[in-house]
Amino acid sequence: MKGWTSFTVCGKLRRLVKVKKVGHAGTLDPMATGLLIVCVGKATKLVERYQGLIKGYSGVFRLGEATSTWDADSPVVQREPWEHIKDEDIKKAAASFCGEIWQVPPMFSAIKVGGEKMYDKARRGESIELSPRRISIFKFDIERSLEDRQNLIFRVTCSKGTYIRSLCADFGKALGSCAHLTALRRDSIGEYLADDAWEFKELEEAITKGYF
Repeated sequence: MKGWTSFTVCGKLRRLVKVKKVGHAGTLDPMATGLLIVCVGKATKLVERYQGLIKGYSGVFRLGEATSTWDADSPVVQREPWEHIKDEDIKKAAASFCGEIWQVPPMFSAIKVGGEKMYDKARRGESIELSPRRISIFKFDIERSLEDRQNLIFRVTCSKGTYIRSLCADFGKALGSCAHLTALRRDSIGEYLADDAWEFKELEEAITKGYF
């Protein structure tokens, strides 16, 4: 559900199934949609197993505009020329991100520093340079339509710990411009697909009617 945090989903599910132990296997930004694996009761012991699986995402990068959160949840704070970027440049840049790379997580993230989440520090205006992390990009495909040159449709397959917002911001810089994420969907976690998952409302209905 767009606009819900992963924590919100767990809270709603906790009340629904009346079980204290509920945990998710990988945070989704509130702006994002798609697959969230949630473990309930004794199954919370399996969370780490799911967290380590390869993730698949799709979405949209917007060239020439940057925001403080690196996504569309905050206003544009920077504009750079993007019209000079050729399709060939995009192809080369995407290829350069494939494999093992270093990535700096966004300031607005759930990473804890000194016991406090980064986004709480960022909201207070504190600025902390996070250490780069080693991640893997297994596949990075980008489509650019002839009608809309500024918005790029992407598909990426990556390792645990990859921030798509960071990938987008770094991608914009690599093209000599800037960029931010305007849409994101998690399509898969390992062999598990978003298309096979429950919509929260359907799940709520099934649990309420006692189908489980």
